Amino acid sequence: MRTIEKVSSLRFLSQSRQIYKDPLPFHRENFQRYGHTFKISPKPGLTIHFTCDTSITKHILQKNQRNYNKSSLQTDDLGKYIGHGLLTANGESWRRNRKLVQPAFYKKQLATLIESMQRVIIEELAKIKTNTPIDIHEIFSDLAFKVVAKSLFYLEDMDERIARLQYITEQAQKMLIKELRLPFLMWYYDRRWLSGESSIPYHLELIDEARAILQEIIDSRKQDDKQYGDLLDLLLQSTYEDGSHMSDRQLIDEILVLFIAGHETTANVLTFATQLLAHHPSEQQQVQHEIAGISSPDLMVQLKELEFTKQTLEETMRLYPPAYVTDRVTVEDDVCGDIHLKAGSIWLISFYEMHRRKDLWEQPDDFVPQRFNAANRKKYSDQYFPFGAGPRMCIGNNFAMFEMALVLKNMLSAYDLQPVGESIEYHPLITLRPKNAQIIFKNR
Repeated sequence: MRTIEKVSSLRFLSQSRQIYKDPLPFHRENFQRYGHTFKISPKPGLTIHFTCDTSITKHILQKNQRNYNKSSLQTDDLGKYIGHGLLTANGESWRRNRKLVQPAFYKKQLATLIESMQRVIIEELAKIKTNTPIDIHEIFSDLAFKVVAKSLFYLEDMDERIARLQYITEQAQKMLIKELRLPFLMWYYDRRWLSGESSIPYHLELIDEARAILQEIIDSRKQDDKQYGDLLDLLLQSTYEDGSHMSDRQLIDEILVLFIAGHETTANVLTFATQLLAHHPSEQQQVQHEIAGISSPDLMVQLKELEFTKQTLEETMRLYPPAYVTDRVTVEDDVCGDIHLKAGSIWLISFYEMHRRKDLWEQPDDFVPQRFNAANRKKYSDQYFPFGAGPRMCIGNNFAMFEMALVLKNMLSAYDLQPVGESIEYHPLITLRPKNAQIIFKNR
């Protein structure tokens, strides 16, 4: 078995401040130094294996996925903020709930939500100010959160509650980042005498508030005989194999997951895509030409015709995958090629690095949407994981693609995009978030 090279603890500690701000340069430096797999020990008793190896990735996420659970970083640390829904659960609990929730995200069911998506998108894009630099991530964050919320709850007068839920989820994410990247300071942050926004207990109280808001919505819906056809209706009506329904607590856990995963990742991809198109006017014009050639007022037909628009989104997620890393813990001893994966070992998979490997992609750092045309798309299936892979692949991938294509269609039919600055910046949090995302919109 091959020995996996280890980054010295001294090197890791000397770069810890920079790693907290942005771990990706540290990842790249060590992949270049040690190959496609290396390991670190961020604190005594903890070893993490990093990989961008396609064989190991497919083995862990697909071929032998039952032997790998999500780590305590997700099940416990993330779970204490958003509960134990599909994103944070393991084992039989995850399998039961995945089977129950999955039908709500079939393409046939999502078709009933398209008109609602379209209304929210048009309403939010109308708020864009033209001829001046604006932060588009704020626009897309608000837009994506409202799309998720109004797809879940078809309720009037929801804006105040939606805004509060959005604030709480964003604050919880910031606190979680501190926990994950500065584990040696948790004794300090987990103190009630700290001022509010600096302490873990304060953020857990915020989550309790979010749960109370969602419980109120669920109680109101259960007392209402009317059918709304939204995702909440479907989840309330769905049953397990024994005929029982999901508990309110579990339902709230799943809704929190949908808020976190459903709005944050979509907002990030839309922001990066908009910046990339602003920096690449020929591709921007090609998307606009495709939009101008739409043949039907039917939104589902339009989505099928927006082929280059879809390629643009796929290439954006190659360069800036929203879930840029994922992790797993080995349940029992395993072997993949010449690598021994010991029981209890932690494996962190870097999709960001895999999507930019020079031996896997031509012009890996360039924006080339055409690489995902119909003739080429299949050949990338072993090295391209924008929504993860295997049974735990993102349940909302179709929802996200529908929403993002509709946003680009509506936005680029109304506006031309101009870049501000020469580079695209990012801020790696739980997801890969854009930073300083300024764009100028010009009316067409």
